[in-house]
Amino acid sequence: MKQNVGTVDRVIRLVLGLVLIILAFYWKCWFCGIVGVIVLLTAALGWCGLYRVFGINTCKIKKQ
Repeated sequence: MKQNVGTVDRVIRLVLGLVLIILAFYWKCWFCGIVGVIVLLTAALGWCGLYRVFGINTCKIKKQ
């Protein structure tokens, strides 16, 4: 898997994922928790399946 999520995108996903998980406990909403975990995983891995499907790449890797 090539990374397709850039640094800024990863930070935004990290914050959003943590907020969703906190809201899941506060609202007792399992859906928010699942989405939050998925968003955190994409931030940790640096790879997003939807980005691949749509051909989006926010990761700036230098080609050698």
